[in-house]
Amino acid sequence: MNQEFRRCLDSGKIVPFPRGKELAGKEIIVARSDLADARAGFDNERYKWSTIQAYYSIFHAARALVYSRGYREKSHYCLAVALRALYVEESLLEIQFVRDFMNAMSLREAADYESSFSMDGAKAVIASAGRFLEKAAAILCTDE
Repeated sequence: MNQEFRRCLDSGKIVPFPRGKELAGKEIIVARSDLADARAGFDNERYKWSTIQAYYSIFHAARALVYSRGYREKSHYCLAVALRALYVEESLLEIQFVRDFMNAMSLREAADYESSFSMDGAKAVIASAGRFLEKAAAILCTDE
């Protein structure tokens, strides 16, 4: 177990979650819904909301993965740490997916808290969300 993951556990920002496995599928459903909403928002030139919704698609897909391993996040950052520890270090997920998650989180925060967003940023997060969701669903299918 890497040190960063241990720190998230010790600080209570990642906690054991025995019900996670049974809820992982629901998180994928939410991720799909958020991605559909992000795409619809983009089509209507609502780039701020499509950026935010695409991020939450990635968030819920990431949460599904972490839930399936019996953990729950209490921090968006520690969710990324858990992805690295539980999936990247196990060679089940490429590090680029975690980088995409962190980039989407930065773009979401800028859109949400600073009203700084763009068509290109929204398009990039939506594309990342689609790839992330597809990969997470594939991993979860093989974990069953």
